[in-house]
Amino acid sequence: MTRTAPLDLVAIDGLLSDEERAIRETVRKFCADRIRPHLAEWFEKGDLPARDLAKEMGGLGLLGMHLQGYGAAGTNAVSYGLACHELEAADSGVRSLVSVQGSLAMYAIYAYGSDEQKNEWLPRMVAGDAIGCFGLTEADFGSNPGGMRTNARKDGGDWVLNGTKMWITNGSIADVAVVWARTDEGIRGFVVPTDSKGFTASTVPGKLSLRASVTSELVLEDVRLPAAAVLPRSKGLSSPLGCLNEARFGIIFGSIGAGRDCLEAAISYAADREVFDKPLAAYQLTQAKLAEMALELGKGMLLAVHIGRLKDAGALKPEQVSMGKLNNVRAALQIAREARTILGANGITLEYPVLRHANNLESVLTYEGTSEVHLLVIGQALTGVGAFR
Repeated sequence: MTRTAPLDLVAIDGLLSDEERAIRETVRKFCADRIRPHLAEWFEKGDLPARDLAKEMGGLGLLGMHLQGYGAAGTNAVSYGLACHELEAADSGVRSLVSVQGSLAMYAIYAYGSDEQKNEWLPRMVAGDAIGCFGLTEADFGSNPGGMRTNARKDGGDWVLNGTKMWITNGSIADVAVVWARTDEGIRGFVVPTDSKGFTASTVPGKLSLRASVTSELVLEDVRLPAAAVLPRSKGLSSPLGCLNEARFGIIFGSIGAGRDCLEAAISYAADREVFDKPLAAYQLTQAKLAEMALELGKGMLLAVHIGRLKDAGALKPEQVSMGKLNNVRAALQIAREARTILGANGITLEYPVLRHANNLESVLTYEGTSEVHLLVIGQALTGVGAFR
């Protein structure tokens, strides 16, 4: 009998346009040719050639692809989601490079910046000639970013920034950092060139997850910026949270990509591996595991496409983004763990992708909103009562 691809069980292709499928295939081929052959090496080394990849991704139109103007591709949300799906099917760290660039750093400038800021940075970021990072999280303030200690004070016509940011993707390779700081006017965003005096970034050592990604600490010591550095349309915590919703959307698709890669690896392995003189795939317990994984994968992908259509229609609500991120990351992580059991000891090696994905997904589970935070967002929508404090 012929095999059915996991997502063919829910006929995903029938929900996509020709253009959306073409974009998906382009990104899949790029990952097959340029990313997948090197992932084990990058993961083991704890680094990747991010600047080179950014240039190549910029040439493909992947950076800020869902934005309009400034050289961006201007695709719809579903196309961007499918690109994230393929990138994270390769590795979560590679998808993070793209989503932090486009949905956090670029989107912040795009949504809240001045025309001068947009014209200065966005064309170069679209092309991959400049890399951005997003400085919101602090060591003591993750789920509660409103408690941040980083501050900006006015000094004559300038702003002076002091503080630290932690767990910042792309931080130590970035040309520009979008830094959120407390001011007398509330929380504001600032466009900070990383060559500014007093700005330093160092790579976080010893990671066991997202190793094919650059994760950094940012330190700002009396960083002096002109008045024009502030994002003029940024007002309060809603501005950075709006950026996070953009990035979470990509995770909804991306996490299911990681799950799909794990399931495909498990199916292939089970077909080739013989146990007691017949393929592992021929045992009922193995097929039950595969079927359960395919069920969760299909439901997650259907949810992702539905949320993408809502976003393209301008009807997407934050609690729906929370539902997608919460469900799909949990499903993908469970698929990765179950797939590992099918591969046995081989599943803990870098010859196969499943434990690498599982390690990565442990980070994806808690970044850009922990499961607990998303449960409370959904709970607030259902009850009308906030329970965060």
